[in-house]
This record gives sequence, structure tokens and C-alpha cells, in this order.
Amino acid sequence: MINKIGQVMLYVNDVEAVATFWEDKLNFVVRQKSNEPLSVELAPTEDSETSFVLHDKEFIAKMSPELHLGTPSILLYSNDLEKDYQNLQEKGVKVGAIVELPHGKVFNFADVEENYFAVIEPK
Repeated sequence: MINKIGQVMLYVNDVEAVATFWEDKLNFVVRQKSNEPLSVELAPTEDSETSFVLHDKEFIAKMSPELHLGTPSILLYSNDLEKDYQNLQEKGVKVGAIVELPHGKVFNFADVEENYFAVIEPK
């Protein structure tokens, strides 16, 4: 039986630029990097259960043309949404408005390739 999410694969045009975005803007750590083909595994902390693995979109398209290479919808959890929002704004990250929902406060942000992600502080 499936009991947790291990990795989320993100297919990007520039692995290095997107990895730098996650490191510099969100303080994610690089857990693993390979060069042939180029891929980078990042996570919020070294011991996080779930991580992102960035893959070169062009390479994956050639290797597995049947895959849909769009960005999945990813929801990140926060203990201090207002602080995270302000921090991203100060770093020049494109962020949407904070929205109050029945199950918590949420906002969206975009990476350097205009892929959007959401952050929520659950009630």
C-alpha cells in the first residue's frame, strides 16, 4: 500500500536556474545532483520525506515522448505564511495575493520559468 509521497518530478527548461531559484529564494537544500543526464534533487530540509527532482524537459521528451511535461500542481505547507510571503516578496519572487479559505490561508508564487506553486497555512 502507498503510504507517503517520495519525490515530485519537475520537468524544466533550465535545471541549473530552477535549482538556484529553489535554493536562493526558498532555502531548499540540494540532496543529490547528477550530470548525465542533468538532474537535481532538492528538499526543504535534508531530512524531508518528500523532495523535488528537476529534470531537463528536452532530454525527458526525447527519452519518453509519451509523458506530459507540464508542471504538476504542488501545495507546500507553512507554519508562518505571512513571514514566508514577505520573505519571497523581499527576494523578488512573483507572488499572488494571500487568500483566506475555510481550511487556511494560501498564496501562489512563480519560479523563474513561470511555473506556479501554492503555499498554505492550514487552520
